Amino acid sequence: MIFERLYDHQLAQASYLIGCAATGEAIVVDPNRDLDQYFAAAERAGLRISAVTETHIHADFLSGARELARCAGAELLLSDCGDKDWKYGYAAADGARLLHDGDTFKVGKIAFQALHTPGHTPEHLSFIVTDTAASPEPMGILSGDFVFCGDVGRPDLLEKAAKVAGSADSAARTLWKSLDRFRALPDHLQLWPGHGAGSACGKGMSAVPQSTVGYEKRVNWAFQVQDEATFIRNVLAGQVEPPRYFATMKRLNRDGPRPLPDPGPLPQLSPSQLGAGRSAVLIDLRPTAVFAAGHVPGAVNIPWNRSFTGRAGTFLPYDRDLALILASTDGAELQGVRGALGSIGLDRVVGWWPADAVGRWAATGGQPELVSQVSAVGVPAGAVIVDVRSGAEWDAGHIRGARHIPMEELADRVDELPTDRPIVLQCQTGGRSSVAASVLLARGVPKVVNLVGGFTGWVAAGLPVEN
Repeated sequence: MIFERLYDHQLAQASYLIGCAATGEAIVVDPNRDLDQYFAAAERAGLRISAVTETHIHADFLSGARELARCAGAELLLSDCGDKDWKYGYAAADGARLLHDGDTFKVGKIAFQALHTPGHTPEHLSFIVTDTAASPEPMGILSGDFVFCGDVGRPDLLEKAAKVAGSADSAARTLWKSLDRFRALPDHLQLWPGHGAGSACGKGMSAVPQSTVGYEKRVNWAFQVQDEATFIRNVLAGQVEPPRYFATMKRLNRDGPRPLPDPGPLPQLSPSQLGAGRSAVLIDLRPTAVFAAGHVPGAVNIPWNRSFTGRAGTFLPYDRDLALILASTDGAELQGVRGALGSIGLDRVVGWWPADAVGRWAATGGQPELVSQVSAVGVPAGAVIVDVRSGAEWDAGHIRGARHIPMEELADRVDELPTDRPIVLQCQTGGRSSVAASVLLARGVPKVVNLVGGFTGWVAAGLPVEN
């Protein structure tokens, strides 16, 4: 058996190429839209992609399964389990093979058995993998978003992201029952999950790439809980707010994800095009401190770092063109940014500027905007402090009298903010709140201020907190 894990660090997402050396056939599990990486991995191993599948309808990235199967001339295998409202709408049109609990199939001499493991999503499948050329005993499980290293898949996404009211509690109960199937698996099985640390599909994943069933039974918190009520309470508590784009991904991945457009060359724009009259949404990828010191009015600051994709999906529209101000002149950055945006279906990028374009625009008469900064002891009287951290962070301690609007919800709750008083945005240390400040400024909210040092600085100054 040939096995390769392909990992997207922006999404903290794993997909897998599993092939049979004897027959040259391979399957790809949970592919994203970057199809070239799968063809390249197959070519390196002397394999042909003959099958494509995925564990469930994803919320955090746009699936590449449909397009990869088409481009490779491969069989597409999809779950037919679960709720009627969450079945693959394109399966029949694409001639996909529908899988049910207990179904088996082979790729060369590699055998796969589908296990229906709902809870994270109603249709979720895991796959037991057996290298029959070596042994009739299974060797591992592709667990998708069912069981992670150190955690389990969150059961609240249909309610929080797709707005299926009241579904979180019942999904948690379903997940509890699914864990019984995991407990019954042999301890020696390797565990190959769909995500690692940093994914919003769970809350406490390990950074290690794989584990074993036996190890997870011993150390994963979910298997230490002895009763259903405690599990439900614990699995729903402390989950971060999902990025806004998750709802769009669920719908597109269910109904039929579109192929990634031909990337082609992207034009470099002139500094004069930064001025008034532009129609595209302007994304400034420079660090928050650089952005705060002077930026083009109307730009949204989403720094190019490991948090970029989630924040882009939270703050950027799908129905408008996008233009980029890069953080450097590195060509690899432009390629990486386009790939990250494309991974969640933000395909309408029309051009870019190098990092020094803002300075050159200002030198020819452009009027940069600043993000006002204030220390904990300098918060103006009458200001409204808005805490943009997660619910778990807020519960652990917050500034007395602050309002809590998680950053993921900010764009939808702008109308809750007063316009006659300063709005002081605050996170843990000042980074996220600076991004949030750019969003409000771009929306025309006046008197926006960033709290330098965030909650940490407030506590250090000895100012009042509550929890």
